[in-house]
Order: sequence, then structure tokens, then C-alpha cells
Amino acid sequence: MPEEPLKPKGGRPRIDDRAALTGIIFVLKTGIPWEMLPQEMGCGSGLTCWRRLKEWHEVGVWEQLHKTLLDHLGQDDRIDWSRASLDSAVIPAPGGQKTGPNPTDRGKKGSKRHLMVDRNGIPLTVRHSAADVHDSKMLER
Repeated sequence: MPEEPLKPKGGRPRIDDRAALTGIIFVLKTGIPWEMLPQEMGCGSGLTCWRRLKEWHEVGVWEQLHKTLLDHLGQDDRIDWSRASLDSAVIPAPGGQKTGPNPTDRGKKGSKRHLMVDRNGIPLTVRHSAADVHDSKMLER
């Protein structure tokens, strides 16, 4: 986990990482708006949890956590490689680095998320590409 940033002007103590993680998981699992995170849970405000989610994303915490979980599952022989499934979804995107003409929407710009799972549905990887990239090209990577 990243170190707590220094506060030269003081300020309130930072919410514990475990408490923030609890709040993040609660919001993502229930789908409630961040600002409706119950204060009684002791996770800080929804904005605090959202900022921690963003901070952890920017420094690669979620990717590292996913890799660590896959490593543990692999060591316990719990990933079933006998069959894998790859699927994708196209998302409209007006511009950006990974956009391209969407072949299913009259060539409007878009991007695509590719998800690969094992036989049991364990997410193995998620990748992002332009809308016109075929799934098979992402499977090669």
C-alpha cells in the first residue's frame, strides 16, 4: 500500500486502509452512491473512500492485488485452464488514446473492454482497446 502523504499543515488523521477498503467494497457491491455510505460503518465519508480508490488505482494497487490473488489460486491449483472464455463490450467514446471506429455503430468512435475468465468464471485479465480491435488479437497478448 502507498505511504500516507505528508500533511505539512496538519489536519485530521487518515482513515485506516482497512476501513477505507471496507467502505470501497460496500459501495461497489451494493451500488449505492458514494455520498450515501453510512457513517456508522466507520469507513469515513464516501468521498474519502472514493479518493482512496482513485489513489490506489493510480499507483497500481488493484492490479497488484489481482495478480497476488491469481498467484495464490494458481499455487492451490484452483484455476481451471481446461477452458477459458473471452468476451468484450464496446463503449461509446468520443476520443482518447484507445478509441477506434465501432463496426457495430456506423463507425462512431468507441473503445472496448475485453474480459477473460477460466472455466469457473475467475477473472484472469481485463484489457482495454479501440472498438475495432478483434477479440482474438487481445487473446494473443
